[in-house]
Amino acid sequence: MAVLRAGVIGYGLAGRVFHAPMIDAVDGLELAAIVERSSRNAEARYPGITTYPSLDAMLADSTLQLIVVATPNDFHAAQAMQALRAGRHVVVDKPIGNSSAEIASMMQAARASNRLLIPYHNRRFDGDFLTLRSLLADQRLGRVVALESTFDRWRSQPNPGVWRDQGGPGTGTLLDLGTHLVDQLVQLFGLPESVSGEVLIERDGAKAVDSFTVRLHYPGLIATAAANCLAAQPRPRFRVRGTQGDFLKWALDPQEERLKANNSTVTSDLGVEPESAWGRLATESNGELSEQSVPTTPGDYRLYYAAVRDALLGTAAPPVSAIEAWRVARILEMAEQSTREHRRIDCDWSQEPAN
Repeated sequence: MAVLRAGVIGYGLAGRVFHAPMIDAVDGLELAAIVERSSRNAEARYPGITTYPSLDAMLADSTLQLIVVATPNDFHAAQAMQALRAGRHVVVDKPIGNSSAEIASMMQAARASNRLLIPYHNRRFDGDFLTLRSLLADQRLGRVVALESTFDRWRSQPNPGVWRDQGGPGTGTLLDLGTHLVDQLVQLFGLPESVSGEVLIERDGAKAVDSFTVRLHYPGLIATAAANCLAAQPRPRFRVRGTQGDFLKWALDPQEERLKANNSTVTSDLGVEPESAWGRLATESNGELSEQSVPTTPGDYRLYYAAVRDALLGTAAPPVSAIEAWRVARILEMAEQSTREHRRIDCDWSQEPAN
């Protein structure tokens, strides 16, 4: 198998936990370079890589076929387009742009350079989501009438030292978590007919959005994505109600926390959940309800980068397309519009940019 050399821009949380270890763990990909402006932390973790002080310096290395943008959100579009125009394929951490208009410009740059622009929607490879998708595909709940997807946290005080809390373009919980949650809902149910929601700042002294509820309206179904920073007692990760029963799942996919805890080491049990964290399925048969545990399909973020490798080799489609990221961005913008105008926003998908 040909080996594709990859360079990562940034070695903060995203680069250190989500991107570098997964690239390093996938056959056919080589973690060859990282941009670190003022430190050399990556060299200690990955001996033999090259550390560059800037994207300009990294792009001078013509052996790098893939550039991964893992910097704060407000840098994503400019850095991705610079790499595309330099003739490199690009993976961009979510959200790939701060707005649907920005993403459309990035898509145009990708088309002009004949290179791939691949959003990093890694939570399609969370174990809880994979399990839920399988349940719905098997129609074990009958016709689904409501789904609630929540990602609650207790962070009662804004952190002025964290860029996500500082306010301004690219900051806030809606772009951070809303991108993942809405992407999952669209993967399950397709594009909605309308969107409603509340996008709020709830914490004292907060400058960035820290709470949202986004409702995707379908015929006979409302799918809700929600998160906030004032949840001392978090809601279930998923609750799904259907005509034949419901499914309740607590706890988050364990991959992120395990990577943080073990120096970003990818182990065979990275996405394996203990039985105590499995979801519960209650269904009706012959007028009687019965309940059972549902083993969680192990999550595996390596699958994302394996799919990126195959897309670059031309043997498969990318794991996420840029137009899918654009659609998610439009839904989030409609939720913001719904908040301002206190009404449900009808979706018009007729003006999508070319993919």
